[in-house]
Amino acid sequence: MSLRTVRTPVVSTPDRRRSAGPARTDGWWPWAFVAPLFLGVCVFYLWPILQTVYFSFTKFGVFGGQTWIGAANWARLVQDPDFYRAILNTLIYSAIVLLGIPVAVFLASLINRPGLRFASLYRVLFFLPYIAMPVAISLVWRMMFNGDFGIINYALSLVGIDGPHWLSTPGLALISVSLVGFWGSFGLAILILGAGLKNIPVELYEAAELDGATPWRRFRSVTVPLLSPSVFFVTIITIIGSFQLFDALYAMLGPNNPVMPATQSLVFYFYENGFIRNDKGFAAAIALAILVIIGIVTVIQFRLQKRWVNYD
Repeated sequence: MSLRTVRTPVVSTPDRRRSAGPARTDGWWPWAFVAPLFLGVCVFYLWPILQTVYFSFTKFGVFGGQTWIGAANWARLVQDPDFYRAILNTLIYSAIVLLGIPVAVFLASLINRPGLRFASLYRVLFFLPYIAMPVAISLVWRMMFNGDFGIINYALSLVGIDGPHWLSTPGLALISVSLVGFWGSFGLAILILGAGLKNIPVELYEAAELDGATPWRRFRSVTVPLLSPSVFFVTIITIIGSFQLFDALYAMLGPNNPVMPATQSLVFYFYENGFIRNDKGFAAAIALAILVIIGIVTVIQFRLQKRWVNYD
């Protein structure tokens, strides 16, 4: 009888070092590519913000230098009635400019109709005011709003209406500047909304038409809900741009206009204190206040978007 030797098969254990994959040898190369951008953000964004925070607690001397005065600039800011008037004027301007978004939705829907001839030309014509120099546009509108020889008052005189002095009458001056902002906001909004309209599937319109929906019903039930993300984005950038109102106000009214104290925006209020009165510490507090206000308004918009923005 022969004895057979039973051998247990030996299972080779894989090398864990090999199965773990190749060792990462990236080293410092990723940081080298990120470093220029990070350095630029720190130098041109974070450091100026930190400096502004520090300057808001100081008072600048006539010949330079800063003196630490604590929260005196902030206490003065919250007690200054001009600050609240500037906030109100900026909100009024923003509200009038925001009225252009529904008009831009309507115009974008017309321009993006299938088979429309010269659609690209219409987009260019609407976009030209956005890329033109703001000061040049403001000077043209200043001549049009002139109370003595402006074309607007001339057109009103043809129907028997004696036009007012638009840019030197309290109340009307801010409305005039706001109308220019209303007109100038169409270009970018139409392009963004037009891109949003192209992303809406045509099948939805065809299905709604087969169900007997009228054009207005299709616009209200298909276009508006699916275009709401684009409208939300346009609303965000329009409000942020409106809170930075300065160049049109300065070019149309001028710093010596008697209605300017009652018409100034937040940024003009900052300019007047920082560059005219040379009170840079107080101006730094105004700049931070503008940053905080824009941040609060933007957060409120993002919180409210759940009620009307449809991402489905």
